[in-house]
Amino acid sequence: MGDAPVPSMAACRPSGPVASETAAARLLAVLWVVSVTTGPWGAAAGGGEESLKCEDLRVGQYPLSYFLNFSTYICKDPKINDATQEPVNCTNYTAHVPCFPAPNITCKDSGGNETHFTGNEIGFLKPISCRNVNGYSYKVAVALSLFLGWLGADRFYLGYPALGLLKFCTVGFCGIGSLIDFILISMQIVGPSDGSSYIIDYYGTRLTRLSITNETFRKTQLYP
Repeated sequence: MGDAPVPSMAACRPSGPVASETAAARLLAVLWVVSVTTGPWGAAAGGGEESLKCEDLRVGQYPLSYFLNFSTYICKDPKINDATQEPVNCTNYTAHVPCFPAPNITCKDSGGNETHFTGNEIGFLKPISCRNVNGYSYKVAVALSLFLGWLGADRFYLGYPALGLLKFCTVGFCGIGSLIDFILISMQIVGPSDGSSYIIDYYGTRLTRLSITNETFRKTQLYP
């Protein structure tokens, strides 16, 4: 009697659409295992670890993060005061915006209560920086410096009456002082005398001054 035919390895391997479906099923299975072991269900099965504070969550977008079970949140844009062009609740250079944890996230809110969120509840208030303004408009200062700087109107407006009077008597230091002041005010180097900031559109062009202090990290320079 002859030996029974042995099926080849190629006959045992799925090919075409079957192979693609098998690979996709395996990938989904791996993602499910990872989500269970790293998500809130895995934490509960691993000994009931304490929930994170909502402010310790990672910022992100809902759809992808929700599918992969990432802990995320999204914060709303601040409400801007039309008169000051700063957040309405700005106090001591700090304002707060509400942040919403993603759906099916469990964390401790600002009151310390463990909450299961649906995406519509406020989890915490995130601090953002804001500026102290006192009624001095950047646009007005630049316009006065450009058209009436030779009369010292820009310096009077910003609270420097002595310099304004001196520019008025010398016709803007023969025009040279007017040009210098226009450049300094336009670059926001010269500001109001009371130390406040200009009123500038919140989403407009602003300059941020960078300074070096003793706490500034200095990278060691390597020379060839």
